[in-house]
Order: sequence, then C-alpha cells, then structure tokens
Amino acid sequence: MLRPERMSRVSVTGAQTVMDDVIGTIHDMRLLHMTDYDGAWEGFEPGDPIEGADDAAEKLVTVRSLQSILGVDEEDAGPGRLVTDEALETELEEIRETINELDDRRNELNDELRRVDERIDAMEPFATLGIDLDLLSGYDSISVVVGEGSVSGVEATLADAGISTYELFDESGVIAVAAQVDDLEEQLVGSSFTALDVPEADSDPSEYVEQLQHERQQLESKRRTVEGEMENHRLEHGDFLLAVEEKLAIDVQRTEAPLSFATTENAFVAEGWIPTSRFGEFVETLHDSVGDRIEIDELERASYNSDGHIVDREGMDGSGSHGGAEPTATATDGGEPARTDGGTEATMSYSEPPSIQSNPNPVKSFESLVNSYGRPSYTELDPSLIMFLTFPFMFGFMIGDLGYGLLYAGIGYFIAKKFDGIVADLGRVALWAGIFTGVFGVLYGEIFGLHQLGELVWGGDPPMHKGLIPAHDSYASLWIVLSLVFGIVHQSIGYLFSFYEHLQHGVGDAIRESGSWFMMLFGFWAWVFANTPPYGLTPDFIVTSESGVFSGHPLELGFTGLPETVGFIGIGLFLVGLVLVATTELAEFIEAVFLKVVADILSYTRLAAVLIAKAGMAFAANLLVFGAYTTDHGHGDVYHFIFFSDKTPAKIAADHHAEMIFPGLVNGSGAELLVGAIAGIAILIFAHLLVLALGLTSAGLQSIRLEWVEFFQKFYDGGGEKYEPFGYVRKFTNKE
Repeated sequence: MLRPERMSRVSVTGAQTVMDDVIGTIHDMRLLHMTDYDGAWEGFEPGDPIEGADDAAEKLVTVRSLQSILGVDEEDAGPGRLVTDEALETELEEIRETINELDDRRNELNDELRRVDERIDAMEPFATLGIDLDLLSGYDSISVVVGEGSVSGVEATLADAGISTYELFDESGVIAVAAQVDDLEEQLVGSSFTALDVPEADSDPSEYVEQLQHERQQLESKRRTVEGEMENHRLEHGDFLLAVEEKLAIDVQRTEAPLSFATTENAFVAEGWIPTSRFGEFVETLHDSVGDRIEIDELERASYNSDGHIVDREGMDGSGSHGGAEPTATATDGGEPARTDGGTEATMSYSEPPSIQSNPNPVKSFESLVNSYGRPSYTELDPSLIMFLTFPFMFGFMIGDLGYGLLYAGIGYFIAKKFDGIVADLGRVALWAGIFTGVFGVLYGEIFGLHQLGELVWGGDPPMHKGLIPAHDSYASLWIVLSLVFGIVHQSIGYLFSFYEHLQHGVGDAIRESGSWFMMLFGFWAWVFANTPPYGLTPDFIVTSESGVFSGHPLELGFTGLPETVGFIGIGLFLVGLVLVATTELAEFIEAVFLKVVADILSYTRLAAVLIAKAGMAFAANLLVFGAYTTDHGHGDVYHFIFFSDKTPAKIAADHHAEMIFPGLVNGSGAELLVGAIAGIAILIFAHLLVLALGLTSAGLQSIRLEWVEFFQKFYDGGGEKYEPFGYVRKFTNKE
C-alpha cells in the first residue's frame, strides 16, 4: 500500500518469423511496459517498423484531420464495430474527398466574407458622412481629405498651417476637409486625425453599403448550407471515423513496436517491465499463442533503495527462464548487469521500473493529488494513504458545517459520476471532504452558520464550538494548540518515512539525515509544552498553572504542562539533533539554526485561522438577514438570531439583559418586511455561495499546501514513471 507494486524485468526472445504474433499477443494483454533498446549490444540493431506502418500512420493523420474538420468527439460514437481493410480503402477515401471539398468550399466562402467585411468597413465611414464618393475626388486645384478624428484638432492644425479658407464636414466623428492646397493630408499630419482612402466607386455610399451587406447575407447563407452538409456528414460518419482512428492507432502501435526491439537479421529481443505477480500469466498467454518458439526470461526482481540503486536482485534460475533454452546467468553482487555467455549485457538498457500505485479503492482518488505534485518513483513510499487520512480531516475541520458539507459532497458526487479520469478523482476527493465537513458540522452544531442544528441534535450545547462567540472564545485557543499538535504528528510521520528510506544506507545515515530532525522537532515542542525555564516564554493558552488544559478550560483535563524533566530532556534532544544536522549539509544546518522545526509547525495554525475566518463570514451573512442580539451568561456573551427566537426587536430593546447587534432585514413589518425579505434572500444566497467558493480556495488550498510543502518535502521527491503497458483500450471497435 505504501510501496508501489513490485515489478519484474522480462525479456522475450524469438525468431523474426514469430515477431508479428508476439507483438499481437503482447498488445492484446496490455501488460508489458516496454523499454527501448539503447544500441549497446554488439551485432544487434534497433528494429525496423513492420510493413504498412507508414501507410497506417498516413491514414491516421488523415482521419484525425477529418475529425477536426467535422468536430467529431466521443459523443458521436456508436456501438463497437469491426473496421475492415476494404472500408479503409474505399469508404474512408470517399469520405475524405467529400469532406475536403466541403472544407475547401467553406474556406473559400470565409475568404469572400472577409473581403466583403473589409469593403464594408472601408465604406461605412463614408456612408456616415453622407457625401457621394464622386464629390470627394477628381479635382484639379482642390484637395479633399476624409478621415476620423477631432474637429477642433483639425481646425487648430489648419490654423497653425496658415490655411484659413477651407470647407469642413463632420458627421459622428467622420470628417471631410476641402481646401485649395496641394498637400492637405500632409498638413494634417500630427493632428488627432486619421486619413481614410476614398473607395473607387461613384454611387451613394449608403446604397453601396446596403449592396455589400446583401452580398454578405448571400455568402453567409451559402456557408450555412455547406456547414449543414458537414454536420450531416458528422452525424452519419462520426462513429465510423472514431472507429477507424482507433483501428489505425492500434495498427501504428503494433507496426512501430520493433523500433524498441534489439534485432538481428533472424532474431529479436523485446524487453520491459510487468508486475511480478502476473509473470506466470504473461508466460502462459504467450506460449498459448506462439508455442515454444520463443524464450521468456524473468531477468530480475529488484528491490531498490531511495537513490534508485539495486540492493537486492534475485537471480532467476530455471523457474525464471521459459522456452527450453538455458537460463541467463544473473549477477546478484549489488547491481552489476546480467550477462550472456558471450559477455553481452542481458538487459537492453538501464531503466527504473514504472510505478503502479497499489492502494484500496477509497484511497485511489487521492493518488491524483499526489501525482499532481509528482508520481512516486519505484523507490519511494507512496503518501496517498496518509493524504486520504489527513486531507479530508483538515478540510472538514476548517469548514465544519453540515450545510456546506452536504453541498460539497453533492457537487463531488455529481463530478465523479459525470466525468472520467483526474476530474472524477477530484470529484471523489470533494465527496470525502464534504463528508468530513458535514461530520464536523454536526459536532459544531452548525448548518450554514446557524446554531439551530446544535439545539436540535445536542439540546443546545454541542460538544465543540468554533470559538467565535465570546462565551466560547477559549475554544479558539484550543484549536490553535490542537493545530500545533496535529502539525507535530503530521510532520513526525514524514520524518519517520524519511528515516525508513534512509535505513537503506545504514542506521547511522538514517539518524543523521532524518532522526536528527525528529529529535529537534520533539525536543523543542516537548520543552514548549513542559513550560521549562526560562519561565514565561510559553503562551498561557498552551500551558497554564491552573486546572484545565487551556485558558477558559473548554476541556477539563487537569493538564498543567509536561514534567519539567521532560522539558530538559527535550532541550537535550534538540541540541543533539542540531549537532547531527551539522554533520550533513550546510543548507540544512542553517535551516536548523533558524528553527525550521518551529516555523513548520506554526504553519499549521492556519487550520484554526481559516476555521474562525469562515465561521465569521457565515455569521456576518446570517446577522445581516436574520438579525442578532447578545445575552450575558456570566462567562461571556452568547449570540442569538432574532428570526429564530421568541423575541422581537422591541422586546430586545426593553430587555435589560439583552443587547441588540443588528435588527435584521427580515424582522420588520409591512412593506419594510417585503423589501427586507427580498434583499435578505439575495444577500443570503450570494453570501453563502461566496463562503462555499472561498472554502475551496482557502480550506482546500491550505490543506494542499500543508500536504505538499510541510509534509511531502520531509521525505518525498516524486518523478516516477507511469506504468503504460503496450496495448490499447478499445472504445469504438471490436477485436478482429
């Protein structure tokens, strides 16, 4: 679960005469993650594509081009079908000719429309001006300039140029200027005026624009006709094109497979990784298909350390070689490559195994969040399980509301059902986050920020409070401290994982690299919770001298701090850890000196901060709509929403034990009530949708940050290779 599934490197050797059958069988199994031959073996060369590869690749490009032209997608798929070679040669060619002709016609119409639009754009300013085009040119001694700009700017420019006699026509920013000068347009350079070329036409500009617009309508009608024909072809042939693309993609995969093989004139060697647990199935299926004409070797079952070095390679004897040949000799002395009796490396190239994350179904959705940071390599622990246990918990703790939880869960369920792949995984993550949000909401006694749920479920006093109400403000301190405690536990798991990884290098290395940080973490915070001298440095809300764990005693645990002895031991552990870190890297020692173990844990106080901030936003929205007043219960004020109480604003004003905060939009009467109700509903919907959205951008992102930055960086690098077995998952075709 915490480790990727164990993989075996296998090789398949056979004569060229059976290569096609071997490729077909391996392709159908979808089991072998193939590795590429690196050209290191003497006498072996990378293989050539099988005959027909170029033709299949060319047809595949054609089909995908046709799909793009028609806008074909998976929704156009029909039932699975068998695509014959005859259909590829005849039906596909007919479709190609028809679609290309329609596409060419559409492109021609688009070009004509673009030219008409350009002519309309050029003519519209003159239609706005309302002067016949033949009056704007053709003079011997008068210059006429038409353009767009500011009348005052043009007049000022003409005055500066000493031109006092001119005619100026203006209509909606289009200006025509006529003057008895030779270079009128040059005179206007620099003014707020942009000259326009006078079109070559002698008709009325408005009539000319109407003619062009009529021409445009005709072209658009023709284009719609062409697009309608193309839509009909999409509906008629979309499923065929999807099936043809799939068949050709499979053909290309199969025919180009030898490019990864090591080949001679008469033989081939294919190599790759498969899950160790399925090696027997792999051998049996190939022998059923090809018989004993191939040799299948399980070259190694390797365990790796955190640096990717082989620390245990099991040499395969007769049980690992199949097909009647003598087994390949395999080195077990720490990672030297296996060699044949001719001295050639038995593996075609060095490669780490791909990673197959092995997690229960509920955890698998969280693999997407892990892989967004980096897929675990074969040598690393997979943190998906820990993320499954902690991410929804942090999210639910920060939002803690039954109403929001149900909405998050509902949205997540919808996404998981509607979409596939990573989007569906994120939907399932949202579903889990919503469930935890709802559970915490019940414990807090809140639904959409209202406390009526607590009265219904817990009789008015839920077991937990968010700390927003003055009477329960000590809970705010409680959540800060529990956030710190959660951070200590969370990061301790990270350091333990790191310690386990470094054990591959020896206990000493594990203690220096990871145990040192573990010592500093527990040492410092043990000193904090013990309130060891010098006294007074630990905040009172963490450790008090009174009975109760925190100031205000929301939980009566009788905790007055860890024993001073524990605090002194903690300081000692911290100093020992600091010395050990000094023996590693300078950068790590600098981080330790600047108390990284303090800063990292303090980062978790964002859990309490977001909790109180979101509670405050929901309360503010409800306050505006429902109104609220306070009563003093002797240990702090308690808030009550007027709309849900038996008091009216008038009664509250007369009550000496109650104080009005806000009367509320829905607590009026008559026309005031109607207007207030309408405004209140709008505010309520908008505000709670805003809180719902900000819950994702605050609680969601903060939880992700704590996982990726504070937790992952203790032990995790990522960068693993995805397991992609040679083969194709059919969607639109049936197996031939």
